[in-house]
Amino acid sequence: MNIKRFILASIAVFVVFENIDTAMHMFVLSGFYQNLEHLWRKEMWNYMWIMYLSVFFFSFMFVYVFTKGCENKGVLEGLRYGLIIGLLMNVVGIFSQFVVYPIPIFLAVIWFAYAMVQYIICGIVTALIYKPKK
Repeated sequence: MNIKRFILASIAVFVVFENIDTAMHMFVLSGFYQNLEHLWRKEMWNYMWIMYLSVFFFSFMFVYVFTKGCENKGVLEGLRYGLIIGLLMNVVGIFSQFVVYPIPIFLAVIWFAYAMVQYIICGIVTALIYKPKK
């Protein structure tokens, strides 16, 4: 494993993931959330550090799994990897949330679509940065 590239790719995935998340939730979807405020924790912002920590952990695991099957095929490999991991994480994750919480199906579909783009971009970033040692 190329440790330097692994760490760089993991940090890049964290930054990309968090920036896409912030843009989508704070700007694009904020209007949808106004009608759903009664569902969220009142003290949610006090727990955001847990979310950041979990995404930081996820970023390293995302890149680690990539390194185990890396074929060094560049952007298309990253795109494929992001698509596979996105489906793995989102089909159950997002649509289970629709079942558990009274959110509109439209919101679940938007979450799914944006998250798929997010994972694909993170896969591409990983493939561009991580290069196995020769």
